Amino acid sequence: MRDEDLKNRTKEFAHRCVKLALALPKGKLENHIAGQLIRCSTSVAANYRASCLAQSKASFISKISIVLEESDEASFWLEFIVDEILVRSDRVEPLLSESRELTAIFYASCKTARRN
Repeated sequence: MRDEDLKNRTKEFAHRCVKLALALPKGKLENHIAGQLIRCSTSVAANYRASCLAQSKASFISKISIVLEESDEASFWLEFIVDEILVRSDRVEPLLSESRELTAIFYASCKTARRN
């Protein structure tokens, strides 16, 4: 997958997560989850873009490690939404699947970068 394709994919993931977060019912827990999901999903996209501009291998590894952590955190919050039955699970499952795929991609990138 090309850098540009993954930039678009992570940005689309962030947009979809924001829409889900804004659609959560209103309440103290839901507002907290919405904020956390918005923060980590947009961080995936923003930090991936930053990793594409890394000036050194060490900088790339640092930035892509952040992307990995944030994509895994997005998975956590999406799972939490399902666990708490805040929205229908069929609305969350495609996003959860995407966050897991992105996490696997970034895990592999980190592992490869550290080996080389």
